[in-house]
Amino acid sequence: MSRLKAWTALFVASVFEIIFALGVGQSRGFTLLLPSLITVVSSVCGTVFLSVALKGLDVAIGYVAWTGIGSIGTVIFGSVLFGESLTFFKCVCFTAIIGGVAGLHLTQRAPKA
Repeated sequence: MSRLKAWTALFVASVFEIIFALGVGQSRGFTLLLPSLITVVSSVCGTVFLSVALKGLDVAIGYVAWTGIGSIGTVIFGSVLFGESLTFFKCVCFTAIIGGVAGLHLTQRAPKA
């Protein structure tokens, strides 16, 4: 699998991760049907796309990027959609997450043939 396809699959998986996190928060402990269904479907889809991405990426890079993108997206969309607070310190932490993922990516060795 090409690196571009792997990163594309990882991005799609991250979108599903964001939908999952937002959905689980709205499901009220899985007592509301539609948010519960969205949560379950997005969880399955995110895991499937993550597994596809990990065919072309190291698990250390793929998993950390998936959770990092998902975390950042969840905070941003939680703020936009649900009015959750977005503070200076949260933005500093986003920067740390992005820096950590970029650092892992930059220090990754070429895969063995």
